[in-house]
Amino acid sequence: MSTRREFVLATLGTGMVGVAPTAHAQASNWPEMPVKIIVPFTAGNAADILTRMVADRLQARLGQTFVVENRTGAGGMIGMEAVRTAKPDGYTIASATIGTLSINQYLYKKLPHNPETDFMPASLHWENCNTFMVAPDHPAKNMQELIAWSRAKPGGANIGTAGIGTSPYLAAALFKARTGIPATAVPFPGGAQSLAALMGGNIDFSIDNIASSFSLIRAGKVRALAVTSSYRWPTLPDVPTTAEAGVKDMVLTSWGALVFAKGTPEAIVNKLSEAMQAIAADPALQKRFMDTGAKLVATTPAQTAAFAAAERVKWKEAVEISGAKLD
Repeated sequence: MSTRREFVLATLGTGMVGVAPTAHAQASNWPEMPVKIIVPFTAGNAADILTRMVADRLQARLGQTFVVENRTGAGGMIGMEAVRTAKPDGYTIASATIGTLSINQYLYKKLPHNPETDFMPASLHWENCNTFMVAPDHPAKNMQELIAWSRAKPGGANIGTAGIGTSPYLAAALFKARTGIPATAVPFPGGAQSLAALMGGNIDFSIDNIASSFSLIRAGKVRALAVTSSYRWPTLPDVPTTAEAGVKDMVLTSWGALVFAKGTPEAIVNKLSEAMQAIAADPALQKRFMDTGAKLVATTPAQTAAFAAAERVKWKEAVEISGAKLD
């Protein structure tokens, strides 16, 4: 089954845009010194781990050091600003995410940069999804039963999520809007705390990233009812998608992309994209990504920009529905 991302990409085609001979010359020499990849989040989180895997492969393929540096704070804006203000010579890259490219501009009244125009996307490099989960002894055995149970519960259901503005929190808002159930999203500092509350019986169900929840699902400590990808997630083949479970317009993936500062030579941007496409074809790295809960992907610059733009439409709606604001 084709994913929404694949549909967007197919409409654009897969060919690379031709570049002038001078641009080819620039790209043929890049990189000539170490390249910095800035992760705008803390070391050890999913985006950081996946970026480091890619950096190792880029180093091996392009013959130059790729150094990962964490610049944290302000929902990723500090790290993104470090890239925006860097010299646009191809030696500073941002490991951007759904939040920094397609959500933050709707959560904050004012950003120091424009995610749509201040960066040059090279390629997506990972994606994953969220999972709807209940405790093992919850009476609902599927999503339709959960919806009916939530409607019947006095006061409505309590939905555990990660913090305000995160994709699980926004997914909860969209779920309420799509189904019309009475429910309250209960934000926790992170997915781990949300899942602990679920297992402790303090919330009725939870929406969380599959990377955080997979080990608990596999151990039988929580029960998955649906995934928010447009296709069945490879590590949970028996769990239906939200569409299969009868909830429409709930395809919600998280993702990461490699982007440069505006003004970086297109030939360099294209060269990184081509390297990512070669790396993404490696079955061994595909397995390593899937073991962490993510899918390894790669796209052309045009495809990446189009995908981020399409995502902004959806997440703008989710933020507006949720009423979430972070300033």
